[in-house]
Amino acid sequence: MTPFFVAILLLGISSLAAATNFTKVFEWNELDYEWPSEARRSQALNNGFFKPEEIIEPLYMAVYESRVFLSLHRYGGIPVSLVSLPTSSASSMSPKLPPFPSWDMHEFGNCNKIEMARGLEVDSVGRLWVLDDGSSKCNSKIWTIDLTKNDQTKLMHQLPSIRHFNDLVLDETPNDTFLYIPLWFQQSISVFSLERNETWTAMMHIIKSSYSIALSPNGQEPRQLYFCNNLNELFSISVTALRSATQCPLYPKLIAKWAGKPYRMMMDNHGTLYSALFFHSYVLSWNTSQPFQGKRFYEFASLNSFNTFPFTIALDQNGTIWMTVVDTNNGEKPRYRLLKASDSEPSLEASSVMPATPTTTEQSSLLISLAPTEETATTTILTLILQQFRLFNYVLFIFVVFNVILLTLLILRKKSNNSLLPNTKEAHQVAIFHEKSVKYQKLHNSVSSLSPTPDQEAVEIS
Repeated sequence: MTPFFVAILLLGISSLAAATNFTKVFEWNELDYEWPSEARRSQALNNGFFKPEEIIEPLYMAVYESRVFLSLHRYGGIPVSLVSLPTSSASSMSPKLPPFPSWDMHEFGNCNKIEMARGLEVDSVGRLWVLDDGSSKCNSKIWTIDLTKNDQTKLMHQLPSIRHFNDLVLDETPNDTFLYIPLWFQQSISVFSLERNETWTAMMHIIKSSYSIALSPNGQEPRQLYFCNNLNELFSISVTALRSATQCPLYPKLIAKWAGKPYRMMMDNHGTLYSALFFHSYVLSWNTSQPFQGKRFYEFASLNSFNTFPFTIALDQNGTIWMTVVDTNNGEKPRYRLLKASDSEPSLEASSVMPATPTTTEQSSLLISLAPTEETATTTILTLILQQFRLFNYVLFIFVVFNVILLTLLILRKKSNNSLLPNTKEAHQVAIFHEKSVKYQKLHNSVSSLSPTPDQEAVEIS
């Protein structure tokens, strides 16, 4: 076996090792909202408040007991930005998305309502924390919704600036609860203290603006805050410095660089960091107890590369990872999927959860282990190797075509130079001959002017 084939085989096996078993919870071709009445829906359709053709893109997710909460990318035709789903259903019908906590709590441009929900997280006492990015009229704000008390909603805090907030993480201590919020387009992290009901800004030294954020597991003190800037660089810093409200610039540690720009990061209970990337068909993972090495935790091979937010990911209180997949190709495949994976092992990359029975399309498009049988494992490995060969063949084909074109151009240039060389020599010789002819003619004319004419000679003789 050649070294090249061995390298490809190892690459395929390493990709398989990084894959994780998932259970398919739901899959749908389209989503709609749970409207108060059909008249209300018709009105929304007529005035453009709701456009069914627009893709509903989940940005952030939280899961608590029997409910999944999704913040949606809100733009024209998307009426609300926070909805809920059940974690299971006996029906295979596309679910209706009820605005959470209610229709009345959503109104863009109203500073006392939810306008643009972003980051979501549930704390240890069952409160859903919602980061609201606000609008051009209203500052960003923080909401809490008590999931254990009939979804009581409270506007917890108004942030000091307008917009450019995305995600948040919770840091619960015996004496306080802190929220860390990255500020897009700024070199800082915003910190909120529940005990003080106060927000301050922690300035970061030598980094660009931050977007995605994650926090190391509780109990691993000092906890580390991980965040990524717009250069795809991953940093970490101890939360001890963030809790103190110091005004001095902080110096985060540069860890590595992701293969793309993360819009969502999450840490599980074992210290594995997950990263969903803009315009990428896979989610990366890294075990933070080991040297940095980004592995493909999950990949949807046929996903549309123009999909801005293909995945969102969350961890529930039982250690289960939940994920949404949005496929905007919408051919024969469903457009929306809700998946879950077990987090019962120290390393998810070695988990052995039994998934639901997949369709034929899924077997060829999802890079996951579908059953613990020898036949399925062999098929999956061969599929992965073939996919690696296919990618390599594409690259090799482009390389060969480029070199053929380059070689052809060099040959044509050489032939052109060779064909011009005799002509150049001949032209040079003609020029020399012409120059000599001109000089001879001038010399002849000079000699002729000095020699006497026949009339002059006759005069001299007489």
